[in-house]
Amino acid sequence: MNSNITRVSTGISDLDAITYGGFIPGKSYLVRGGPGTGKTILGMHFLSSGIAEGEKALFITLGEPKSQLCANAKSFGFDVSEIEFLDLGPESTFFTEMKTYDFFSSAEVERDPTTKKIIETINTVQPSRVFIDSMTHFKYLSNDSFQFRKQVLSFLRFLLESGATVLSTSEASSEAPDEDLQFLVDGIINLSFERKKRIIEVSKFRGSDFVSGLHAMRITSEGLKIYRTLVPEDHHREFKLESISSGLPEFDKLTHGGLERGTISLITGPSGTGKTTLGVQIMKEAAERGERSVVYTFEESLDTILNRSESVNIPVNEMLEQGTLSVVKVEPLEYTPSEFADMVREEVEKMDTKIVMLDSLSGYKVSLQGEDLTAHVHALCKYLSNMGITVLLINETQYLTGDFRATDVGISYLSDNIIFLRYLEIYGQMRKAIGVLKKRLSDFENTLRELEITSQGIKIGGPLTNLRGILSGIPTWKDEESSE
Repeated sequence: MNSNITRVSTGISDLDAITYGGFIPGKSYLVRGGPGTGKTILGMHFLSSGIAEGEKALFITLGEPKSQLCANAKSFGFDVSEIEFLDLGPESTFFTEMKTYDFFSSAEVERDPTTKKIIETINTVQPSRVFIDSMTHFKYLSNDSFQFRKQVLSFLRFLLESGATVLSTSEASSEAPDEDLQFLVDGIINLSFERKKRIIEVSKFRGSDFVSGLHAMRITSEGLKIYRTLVPEDHHREFKLESISSGLPEFDKLTHGGLERGTISLITGPSGTGKTTLGVQIMKEAAERGERSVVYTFEESLDTILNRSESVNIPVNEMLEQGTLSVVKVEPLEYTPSEFADMVREEVEKMDTKIVMLDSLSGYKVSLQGEDLTAHVHALCKYLSNMGITVLLINETQYLTGDFRATDVGISYLSDNIIFLRYLEIYGQMRKAIGVLKKRLSDFENTLRELEITSQGIKIGGPLTNLRGILSGIPTWKDEESSE
């Protein structure tokens, strides 16, 4: 990354972050994408940013007329009153009068009326930023690919030598490939819209590093909103590595002092064992310390979580009123992983949240729509850990009893702590037990304890030292075993 170069803002803060500050002045950039991907909107952001900085900005259009471009720009809130427009598209009389529309070369500068318009406009406006929409139209007007490349290169050099930073668009498609244009520019931004997901990617950026990978994007009423792929290494906050109490003395004994700040805890078990309730109980104790927590629920409704918590003596409504708790219902198919990560970042960095719970991993997996769960959970949890956040991951296992499995999603390696809950059948009664399978930063109790969820809250009993075969789900008492 070259951080010594003064940059030209793209007009979108997250795109500036992806390019480590924005465009490099005096260079040319290409925005590639099919119809409706947001190329022109990106150009409006670029030009409007220049106007805000007191610069001169020029929009050269070879397709849509100026009136339509201005109307569309205003619908997104852009003020185009100070942007200069050069409309090189054919007028309505082109068809009726059978006029020709010839592209120009650098050798035809003085003869070609189109070139003359560009030269006059550049000399008059003296723009610092030029947006060309689109370069593809030039290709349709040239029969020779070699001449097209030569002409475009000459055109770009003329604009750059005039002191402008140039952004142009290309309607990339299999019918009209633009590999020749990609070689001529200094940077390439790719826009796509597939399976209801908008994606932006920087694939070339001469003179500087950039954040590689696919980044989510939306077209909003204010233009383009970009959600950068989360890079955990870029985020860090100093915090005190200390154990935090759960408010349950027996749980704290089980974990030798409680869970630590900045750690990732997997709370796993079959449905109905109390995984979410245990997580909210930990948040209740955090609220007593004046700390804020947030629950992101992908499956259960807000009312279900609130009513169940209140029924076991966890005052979630009071916590919500005091601002020490937030419960957010996340519709799995509404957000991309990057959008969800952006939501979590805003909560952590603006609200000073200390505990984050994802309920549950299976619901989060649905939101990925086929993408790699492990990679996204890894990035999000490592970010939270770097920020000193205590992370609670709720995982539901398939089997009520029988062979023990901590998780079916393959993220045990990521967890600093693994707390498991399971059902036991004792004397024909279905009971619950809690234990610790892993604790990275300290020792832990190597026994299981019985767990009950009552109207007075969670109750955890003493160690079940007289039981054998607990992990099988059908344990036997030690004295029964010896009598056999």
